[in-house]
Amino acid sequence: MDAFFKSLTDINGAVNSFVWNYGLVILIGTGIIATIVTRVFQVLHIKEWFGTTIGSLFKGKGRTKDDRGSVSQFQALCTALAATIGTGNIAGVAAAIGTGGPGAVFWMWLAAFFGMMTNFSENVLGIYYRRKNEKGEWSGGPMYYLRDGLGSYKNCKGIGKVLAVIFSICTILASFGIGNVGQVNKITINLESAFLSNVDLGYAFSEIKWTSLIIGIVLMIIAGLIIFGGLQRIAAAAEKLVPFMACAYVLGCLVVFFINITEIGDMFAAIFKFAFGTEAVVGGFTGIAVKEVITQGCKRGVFSNEAGLGSSVIVHSASSVKEPVVQGMWGIFEVFADTMVVCTMTAVVVLSSGAIDLQTGQFIGENADTLVAQSFGKIFGAPGEMFVAICILMFAFTTVLGWSHYGSKAVEYLFGVKGGKVYKLIFVPVIVTGALMTSSIAWDISDTFNGMMMIPNLIGVLALLPIVVKITRNYVDRKIKKKEVTPMLSAIPEIQNVYAAHVLMEDKNDA
Repeated sequence: MDAFFKSLTDINGAVNSFVWNYGLVILIGTGIIATIVTRVFQVLHIKEWFGTTIGSLFKGKGRTKDDRGSVSQFQALCTALAATIGTGNIAGVAAAIGTGGPGAVFWMWLAAFFGMMTNFSENVLGIYYRRKNEKGEWSGGPMYYLRDGLGSYKNCKGIGKVLAVIFSICTILASFGIGNVGQVNKITINLESAFLSNVDLGYAFSEIKWTSLIIGIVLMIIAGLIIFGGLQRIAAAAEKLVPFMACAYVLGCLVVFFINITEIGDMFAAIFKFAFGTEAVVGGFTGIAVKEVITQGCKRGVFSNEAGLGSSVIVHSASSVKEPVVQGMWGIFEVFADTMVVCTMTAVVVLSSGAIDLQTGQFIGENADTLVAQSFGKIFGAPGEMFVAICILMFAFTTVLGWSHYGSKAVEYLFGVKGGKVYKLIFVPVIVTGALMTSSIAWDISDTFNGMMMIPNLIGVLALLPIVVKITRNYVDRKIKKKEVTPMLSAIPEIQNVYAAHVLMEDKNDA
């Protein structure tokens, strides 16, 4: 059995390395191309996307939905953020800096900058190619724009269908790992470390501790009550939890930031100074060092905001919005909030921990995974470490909720609505195994499938960028330049006709 697991680990390691190394190049390349063809939309129209997203909430917009089968634009954002803001934003960023040095943060920012337009393009396509299922709910995501978008090109019908199936299978498998057992395992470890280190209830059986089992069962029950309520209940929970948890964590990081205000200059100087590798700065230029810094930063940026993986598009497609570009702009804000705000706050905390030598860029601590907890503990004592454990609990738990929807929609695409119900019956009990898991092989394999999702998705996004450009220009002409042109809202004629009448009326009222 040991030999089997070793072989499985070796094979997975080889595939994982290939997917994340070569796939990462395609991913960043897609973001660069999307940025160019949309004329640097995230910069040129920054006022538009800020005003349309977070700014709209202050005007009483973005929180309403039109029908039973949808969620509001803000709920779609919160559910997407629920799935993306997870342990990667805390332990993941710390590990990236510990391995790649302070310069990894620069590449994390750069990946996020281009990732904004990748996510924008995904969401535009998600809305444009979505449709209603037999329950009257919106169904959308990469599988639909691969099948109906890429598949509409000459001689690409079969390719589109195959890639849609591959994406769906990878999404289902990743949902059980990255979106379930991996997150629950991190929750259990952190809760036991912060709150239950002195509690010994013995073992339930074999090597399984009672504390782990109890945590797993409690999480399963709470998650089940939400997940079985469908997207409406998941979105309602995300709408309440995500803003609270993100704001609480950012405020906590800001306290650390201001306490270490005298070191801020050195921190940001180190980020830019070591962006091209530690050895490059001190004189012994080494390509491997540069590659490690770039890889760690880019991979962490992608892993935290999921731009290019195609996962968050699934929930964005359920938004009540009529304009594809509007939900695309929520996608830009999603990446901004996840990486530019939350991950940057984590980076500031890590760089102020003392475990990173800001002069040499070297990691001099003992464990990069616990740097954030150590930094808070250094200032606030035990309550600081408990605060981080609670943040990880909330971040990881909402990730489980978000990914349960992604997986159920992937199953629905392959097997219909009833298949989605069966998926939930399996997904919820699996939560308990995450609390009991001691081996990392399940996490490692799911990380591979998580990366494999981006290959078919990026093929679809790249092939359909001309459609994204047309839809974006159509929106800019109508909404910003105030031209009278027919709106591009859906690839499905019936939806296009119904929505066009409403949008044209709104355009006239705005004028």
